[in-house]
Amino acid sequence: MAKVAFLGLGVMGFPMARHLAAKGHDVTVYNRTFAKAEEWVKKHGGSAKRTPREAAEGCEIVFCCVGNDDDLRAVVLGKDGAFAGMKKNAILFDNTTASANVARELYAEAKKQGFHFVDAPVSGGQAGAENGQLAVMCGGDQEPFDRAKAVAMGYAKACELIGPSGSGQLTKMMNQICVAGIVQGLSEAIHLGMKAGLDIEKVMGVISKGAAQSWQMENRWKAMVAGKFEFGFAVDWMRKDLGIALDEAKRQGGRLPTIALIDQFYAQVQRRGGGRWDTCSLIHLLNND
Repeated sequence: MAKVAFLGLGVMGFPMARHLAAKGHDVTVYNRTFAKAEEWVKKHGGSAKRTPREAAEGCEIVFCCVGNDDDLRAVVLGKDGAFAGMKKNAILFDNTTASANVARELYAEAKKQGFHFVDAPVSGGQAGAENGQLAVMCGGDQEPFDRAKAVAMGYAKACELIGPSGSGQLTKMMNQICVAGIVQGLSEAIHLGMKAGLDIEKVMGVISKGAAQSWQMENRWKAMVAGKFEFGFAVDWMRKDLGIALDEAKRQGGRLPTIALIDQFYAQVQRRGGGRWDTCSLIHLLNND
């Protein structure tokens, strides 16, 4: 069993860290709001520290799952950051969805200081985190990836090294592009079916067995029909992720015309007060114009 730290106990990090503890690993946790870390320890054991540096001291692997590039730098760099406490040859396995640029920046800094950084964003949402069924897409070096994967599979159903540093984040951008496109298409399909007076449950029962089948269809059509969105992966976070993808496309000289449009649809949902609604709330724009 490994001595590990987990930085960031939000809707994803809290259950991910729980799975590591359940596998018997010695888990130290850190959260910006210390009371959340104390709550985790009361439920799952281990210990809580007040700074990332303290949490990382003596650990073989430091897991991290925070909000964005700035949050990531805040918990990793500086006198109280995780890098200041990590020992030689330790691994920072970062599950944050962030930019490929910050991944490469922190990879280079880790190398300079004698340890490892793997960008390892996840897909599967809160339900995947709760059930230990996340997909983890990674960028970095093979040897530290192999060591970290053996532990990370405690909260994952798949964990793959895609390529060099930044590759995990680029893969997550592709994942979010696919999700956004599927949700928009599903929204328009259900909207048409409802307008036409079809029995949507029967429709879904049929088309979910054919080429249109997707995770979003299976898990979100009922919420879309009911117009109930107070759960799941927030629109605010999806806009953050799509913004990262759009910025990367500009750097690469690529084009994401559909995603640029869907991003604006999500901006409209935000203006309607739906920033914390699940991403399937795109249908709200069609049903409530």
